[in-house]
Amino acid sequence: MELEVLRDLLARHVRPDSTTAIEDVLISRVDRPEPPSSSMTGTVLALIAQGAKRIALGDRVYEYGPGQYLVASVDLPITGHFTEASPQRPALGFGLVLRPAAVAELLLAAAPGDLPPAAGTTPSGLAVSDAPAELLDAVVRLLRLLDRPRDRAVLAPQLKREILWRVLTGEQGAVLRQFGLADSNLTHVAKAVRWIRDHYAQAFRVEDLARRSGMSVSAFYRNFQAVTAMSPVQFQKQIRLQEARLLIATDPGDITGVSTRVGYESPSQFTREYRRQFGVPPSRDAQLIV
Repeated sequence: MELEVLRDLLARHVRPDSTTAIEDVLISRVDRPEPPSSSMTGTVLALIAQGAKRIALGDRVYEYGPGQYLVASVDLPITGHFTEASPQRPALGFGLVLRPAAVAELLLAAAPGDLPPAAGTTPSGLAVSDAPAELLDAVVRLLRLLDRPRDRAVLAPQLKREILWRVLTGEQGAVLRQFGLADSNLTHVAKAVRWIRDHYAQAFRVEDLARRSGMSVSAFYRNFQAVTAMSPVQFQKQIRLQEARLLIATDPGDITGVSTRVGYESPSQFTREYRRQFGVPPSRDAQLIV
């Protein structure tokens, strides 16, 4: 029943840019399956009401469908696509942008014993679970505020807190808890992820990244792999190739220049890795993009 109500609300309020009148609340609609494409996850809670999606992160594959949610606690390079969608039954999804401060506020407000025990290991940056009835109900009540502008300013923050609380006390509570803690392993890895993303064209030493993250090299490498399913060098390559594809879309006539701008010293290596990632060499992809 809740999924039916959720589908109706999402279908009525979806916009071309996926935004809504409520800050940090997103609605997506996809009318047909498309080939896998590369993107960044952002830090988000994503709940599917209709359709199904498959996401690849490194060597890990995540699939989720109606009544399931995904938590992306680190902004990660993924390849993904909706596997079930049609004009008659489009894929419909709800998204809530995750903010560390909002999660930290809940952690401070929780009484001892209110939350499940902290995980002993560093969680993956992506996690999928079935949405409990309480979470679906909170999402529906939040989306109903799109029809009630007078109530939004007061009630939307409360309902977003409730949604976060339902996740914190659910199967993926450990992921969200580490996201909200300033000194967690996941947070330290996220800092390294941001540095690589901001300086993707620069060479780096893993030792320097580990020092930035306040970890030994072995602990940093182990935790980085746990969160991202990639080594730091592999992660950098994913970011470089995604950025290269965006640059080629705007300047398809300068493949060699693009390879240099994203940090490749060898155009032939760039071409090999680009073909491996996107299925075609950059020169051919430039023609397809145009």
